Amino acid sequence: MTNIKIHDTAIVDDGATIGEGSRVWHWAHICSGAVIGKDCSFGQNVFVGNRVTIGNNVKVQNNVSVYDNVHLEDDVFCGPSMVFTNVYNPRSAVTRKDEYRDTLVKQGATLGANSTIVCGTTIGKYAFIGAGAVVNKNVPDYALMVGVPARQIGWMSQHGEQLELPLSGNAEIKCPHTNKTYRLQNNILTAD
Repeated sequence: MTNIKIHDTAIVDDGATIGEGSRVWHWAHICSGAVIGKDCSFGQNVFVGNRVTIGNNVKVQNNVSVYDNVHLEDDVFCGPSMVFTNVYNPRSAVTRKDEYRDTLVKQGATLGANSTIVCGTTIGKYAFIGAGAVVNKNVPDYALMVGVPARQIGWMSQHGEQLELPLSGNAEIKCPHTNKTYRLQNNILTAD
């Protein structure tokens, strides 16, 4: 592993794959089966499990545990102290390691500070999960989600700005920052 910064207090188990330019900070632990892309950052007290895949340019802020069966695509942002789960109905006295549910976070999504992503869900590309939200169902691409349980209140651009579009129907808008066109058709948002 070259051009990778690993703090002296961090633990990276033998067998972990970490891409060029990645940084692992204070008291983080990367398990042996983890597969991590290039230019990622893992803040203080981050845990990454064995059966985890993480794309390129992913930012995992302080106090986040990325448990087995969680998969993060490129450019995902995990805010401070946000939570992933991997067992839907945990009990201390019942072993359910063979019942882990996959969670997929697609390219460019943001998971706000203290949000919770219940296992078995897919977060769409460039979706934005607000701070403290609890996601317990799949999230569409570009959706802005807030609350407990999380509900959609709008749409977000790839640039991270809220788009002035209705939640449903058909509409079109240009991002003022990138000039990219967003089209809402049949309640699905796409970008050119």
